[in-house]
Amino acid sequence: MRRDLRVPASLVVQPTVEPPAPLEVESLVPGAAVSDAELERAKLYASARHAPATRRAYETDFRIFAAWASARGLAPLPAHPTTIAAFLASEADAGTAVSTLEHRLAAIRIRHLMAGLEAPTTAEAVRSTLAGIRRTRLSRQKQKAPATIDLLDQLLETCDDSLHGVRDRALLLLGFAGAFRRSELVAIEYAHLTWETQGLRVLLLHSKTDQNGKGEEVAILRGTRLCPIEALQAWLAVAKIIEGPVFRGVLPDDTISSRALSDRSVALIVKRRARAAGLDDERFAGHSLRAGFLTSAAEAGAGIFSMMDISRHKSVETLRGYIRRADAFKNHAAKGLL
Repeated sequence: MRRDLRVPASLVVQPTVEPPAPLEVESLVPGAAVSDAELERAKLYASARHAPATRRAYETDFRIFAAWASARGLAPLPAHPTTIAAFLASEADAGTAVSTLEHRLAAIRIRHLMAGLEAPTTAEAVRSTLAGIRRTRLSRQKQKAPATIDLLDQLLETCDDSLHGVRDRALLLLGFAGAFRRSELVAIEYAHLTWETQGLRVLLLHSKTDQNGKGEEVAILRGTRLCPIEALQAWLAVAKIIEGPVFRGVLPDDTISSRALSDRSVALIVKRRARAAGLDDERFAGHSLRAGFLTSAAEAGAGIFSMMDISRHKSVETLRGYIRRADAFKNHAAKGLL
C-alpha cells in the first residue's frame, strides 16, 4: 500500500517572500544608473559559468521539481524546505538514485540563487531527509560495467552494414578509443577533426574538466584489429557528412538528421548493442565506454599519466580506482596461501 507522502498543511504554508530588489550599483556620479541592457548582460555572463550541458541538466531537474510541486498546489519558487523534503521522499520511493536527487537539489539551489532568493536546500529538513534516504538505501549504488576490450568486441559484432550499424560502430569505437564522456562524444563536429598519418586529433571545445572552454585535443591512434579511424571514416562517407555534428540520428526513411544525437542517445545505443550481444543491458550505459578504455589500459600495463593524457582526468586519485580494479588479482596477498 503506497504511503501518503502529503505534507501536513501546517508545514507547507509558503512564507511571504518579497521579490528581490533590483540590482543596485554604487555610483560616484549623482543620478547615474545601470541600464537594463547592462543588467541583462550581467545575467547572461552569470549563467555562462556552467557548461551548456550542465545548464540543460539543471533546467530539466528544476522542471521535474516544479511540475511535482505545482501538481500539489505548492510553490516551486520560492520553495519551502518541507516541500523539497517531501519531493525527495517521493522521488526516493519511486526508485530515483541518490546521485540524481543530489543533482536535483543542486538545480533547485541554483534557480533560487539566480532569482536573488536564499537557497532552501541547506535547511535541516532537507539535509535530514537526504541523509535518511542514503542510510535507508544501505547498499552501494549499482555501478555500470566497463565495456572492456573483450566486451567491446561483442558489442561491435552486432553492428551490421546498415546506417545504424555503421554509425554505432564508429560511435562505440571512437567513444572507447578517446575515453570520451557521452556529452563530449555528441558535441564533436566535422571541423573538430584533424586527420594525420598516425591517427586522428579530436578537438573538444567544452568538457567537464574544461569549463572555461579553452579547448583540449585528444589523440586517437589507428588500430590494427579494431580501428576507430576506419570506422569513423566509413560513417562520414556513408552519411555524406562534411560539416556539422559527426554523430546524428538516422530517420525512419534512412535519411540522416542534421541534428546531433543527445547524450542520452549514447547510453541507449550502448544498451541496445549490449542487449543484442546477449548481455544484461542494465549493467551498461554511456560511461561504460570511457570506463572500459581506462580499465583495459590499466590491465595492459599503461602508465597512469599516459592514461590521464587520453581521459583528461585532473586528479590521479580518480584513476586509481580503475588501476586497483585491474590489479585486483595481481600480486594478491592470498597468492600461495589457498
